[in-house]
Amino acid sequence: MTSVALIPARGGSKRIPRKNIKDFCGKPIIAYSIEAALESGCFDKVIVSTDDEEIAAVAKEYGAEIPFLRPEEISNDFATTKDVINHFIHYLNENGLDYDYLCTIYATAPLLQEKYLVEGYNKLNNSDVVNVFSCTTMPFPIQRTFKLDHDDRCEMFWPENFSSRSQDLEEAYQDAGQFYWRNLKTTSTKNMFGSDSAGIVIPRHFVQDIDTLEDWERAEYMYQLINR
Repeated sequence: MTSVALIPARGGSKRIPRKNIKDFCGKPIIAYSIEAALESGCFDKVIVSTDDEEIAAVAKEYGAEIPFLRPEEISNDFATTKDVINHFIHYLNENGLDYDYLCTIYATAPLLQEKYLVEGYNKLNNSDVVNVFSCTTMPFPIQRTFKLDHDDRCEMFWPENFSSRSQDLEEAYQDAGQFYWRNLKTTSTKNMFGSDSAGIVIPRHFVQDIDTLEDWERAEYMYQLINR
């Protein structure tokens, strides 16, 4: 089976300027995703989709390929990852490039471990699922969560679970935001969290969304502890 990794990395991040190539514990953050993809041995090619010449240069330095610069219409604040994936699949089809599997890897996933990419590949290769993606357990039972109204008064989403013990409630999972495998030879009418998808469970200490500078600092602390 042939597979290709796609790492989306646009240049116009707002909350953390130049986020995708900002220094993270000694090297550009995108380097960690590129290196994990290469070291996993899962991919025939590792490609970065970017609209930015500097990001392209950094990505090449760490071993990724940049066969095109992403067009402006899918590089603004309103462009989605789905838009970038569809553009990439169109590029593959236009150029006669045929792959069985595509894995989209986020550029800001410095805690990504290559063994979970391999686990995802094997799950996709040895089952009839269409998608395989990284997930992690929720730190608290969602069945006992509540919301606050405009007066900060509490209201449980599931009041019937107030007296339930945590250990008696079914475990819940969330998207870990690291990688998304997809079988390009089949399709599904279900969304990513439907029955055509399988999850690769990542320990919570390997998972950190990076949307703010506070997230960034926390991720650096976690990386340093993990690699100490």
